[in-house]
Amino acid sequence: MTPKSAAAAARATVYGYPRQGPNRELKKAIEGYWKGRVTADALHATAAELRRSNRQQLADAGIHEVPTGDFSYYDHVLDTTVMVGAVPERHRAAVDADATDGYFAMARGTQEVAPLEMTKWFDTNYHYLVPELGPGTVFTADSTKQVTELKEALAQGLTARPVLVGPVTYLLLAKPAPGVPADFEPLTLLDRLLPVYAEVLADLRAAGADWVQLDEPALVQDRTPAELNAAERAYRELGALSDRPKLLVASYFDRLGDALPVLAKAPVEGIALDFTEAAADNLEALAAVGGLPGKRLVAGVVNGRNVWINDLQKSLSTLGTLLGLADRVDVAASCSLLHVPLDTAAEKDIDPQILRWLSFARQKTAEVVTLAEGLVRGTDAITGELAANRAALASRAGSPITRDPAVRARAEAVTHADARRSQPYAERAAAQRAHLGLPLLPTTTIGSFPQTTELRTARADLSAGRIDTAGYEERIKTEIQEVISFQEKTGIDVLVHGEPERNDMVQYFAEQLTGYLATQHGWVQSYGTRYVRPPILAGDISRPEPMTVRWTSYAQSLSDRPVKGMLTGPVTMLAWSFVRDDQPLGDTARQVALALRDEVGDLEAAGTSVIQVDEPALRETLPLRAADRAAYLAWATEAFRISTSGVRPDTQIHTHMCYAEFGDIVRAIDDLDADVISLEAARSHMQVARELAAHGYPREAGPGVYDIHSPRVPSADEAADLLRTGLKAIPAERLWVNPDCGLKTRGWPETRASLENLVTAARTVRGELPAS
Repeated sequence: MTPKSAAAAARATVYGYPRQGPNRELKKAIEGYWKGRVTADALHATAAELRRSNRQQLADAGIHEVPTGDFSYYDHVLDTTVMVGAVPERHRAAVDADATDGYFAMARGTQEVAPLEMTKWFDTNYHYLVPELGPGTVFTADSTKQVTELKEALAQGLTARPVLVGPVTYLLLAKPAPGVPADFEPLTLLDRLLPVYAEVLADLRAAGADWVQLDEPALVQDRTPAELNAAERAYRELGALSDRPKLLVASYFDRLGDALPVLAKAPVEGIALDFTEAAADNLEALAAVGGLPGKRLVAGVVNGRNVWINDLQKSLSTLGTLLGLADRVDVAASCSLLHVPLDTAAEKDIDPQILRWLSFARQKTAEVVTLAEGLVRGTDAITGELAANRAALASRAGSPITRDPAVRARAEAVTHADARRSQPYAERAAAQRAHLGLPLLPTTTIGSFPQTTELRTARADLSAGRIDTAGYEERIKTEIQEVISFQEKTGIDVLVHGEPERNDMVQYFAEQLTGYLATQHGWVQSYGTRYVRPPILAGDISRPEPMTVRWTSYAQSLSDRPVKGMLTGPVTMLAWSFVRDDQPLGDTARQVALALRDEVGDLEAAGTSVIQVDEPALRETLPLRAADRAAYLAWATEAFRISTSGVRPDTQIHTHMCYAEFGDIVRAIDDLDADVISLEAARSHMQVARELAAHGYPREAGPGVYDIHSPRVPSADEAADLLRTGLKAIPAERLWVNPDCGLKTRGWPETRASLENLVTAARTVRGELPAS
């Protein structure tokens, strides 16, 4: 096919779409079902209508081939676990009794059984549920969901392409099941898994699928020769099937690297590649392997992970180059649009000039369609769109909103000494022990306490003018009093004020910093029914006035025990925002760090002796390729130290991380130079404690003994057993006792019971320690 005919065949498509609905209808239906207020039939009806509406929106916008199977009640990796029959034995009875309840039991656990472990989906803030596999795992195909959703789309008269997690990525994301040796490699199950995928593909073909997309984002990471051989074997075998649809193997989030020639030679009909800035090397690499003769190329030229408008002319240039490298070039976003909000049209409070710079899922869909039209019909067919795009790009580049000379001058003046504590850890630790007077195995929480309906109502009432500021603040004071009182009665050693005034750990600070924009309806799924509104980092960052001092000081006035000041760290402020793409991330991180440094200094001056600067996103933002990591970790750890290094030696600096794989960043955790770090550990059975010990981590640590992402209440004995496991890796004088994460999403009854059990466990194990 000539480049001209390749352009004539170009179509617009996407890999996935936001699931929640314009008013988070899915969240409300699922949580209503959990509480018994919504029936299973009503839940499924809501989901079916959302799927129908999403597909119709895409088709009406001009998408030629809509995805199916991307919708999920909780997580698409969990859906894959169901599809291949890899249900853990402890959940089998629940799944057999009721498929819907069993599905949610795997996701959330019950009082009787623990859920699947949860961790970050590559370097995004989306969480997936980790498959648990072992030598005895038996896979069985269940294509019900995939076939049902395909048939729904076909019944709408749409061209549809089912999207599945690919077999190689599924196995590379999995972990050994409990009781299975830690060195078991799930990828060894590939030959057992491929026949199940073959059966699902046959079912989809019989249901009317012409194409099926198999997502293999794990192949953009550094892969061993054995893993690449597994990918080659998987697609050689799937490609050789006689009863199958055409196969599109999709990659995204980074460059495909050594896996590109493997897939280019595989007997599949199409490959999807990311051509945004994060994966710019894909274009050169594709040319180096001779392109994809005889194959379909789906070009991800619209950034599916950020909210800035596309440079249409630049993307058209990339697409023009690609026309000579494949038989057919289609246009797409770089990944599923799951990672961005739904529609900028819902944002009424953002300056219209700035709104022109933004592109959410619906706008990105329009960009994809415009680019496909320009590729097919030429730029004369989209002259209006190109002119508007150029004007918006120029408006942003020239706006004074994006640049503050004073902020830039301060950032440039930072010295090496600004990122170092005045004394080494050993000396600081002695000063802190003398100052704080804490027992062995001190207990604390991560920061937030339950965000009750009353608190959310108070914020809504304030926003709507139903109560004034004074009335709202009285409600906040009452909540802080109750939180402090509960912690004192329970026996917690280092208290928190509970953060009742905060809507979100990033948004709360973004709303008080210059350079950030807040959305009203920019919801994005983090996990399950947990949705967040990431702020938009549009300009240079500074802190006009203290952000947390008032409420922290008020809480401290209610107790003689230390109350932690609670801040969100600079890397997390970037990672959980839609960050600006017009300057290096390290430059932006330094600006945020300096703003936080001012806040840390004000907290200390107000009498706060323990200050926690949370960095849960440090690991998730780690580049997917090892070659890119050193530069990232250098600016990321420096930014944290800039935030925290201006305090006295006896002021104790904490940090917190959760739901990620920490083994490959233990050295960076050390480089943060925090005095205490708390980490998720309950679902992974204290794995992180062992990783810290193996590294020789010299500071204090609190690997969590209470999994807060499940409604189940851990018993005191269960928490004590985890604590004893932690003591095998970390000595008692350096071990803290805490939950995995903040308690914002939990209810008060389970929070009370769980924290009471946590304190009981700490006292029990403390009593077992040898006398000093």
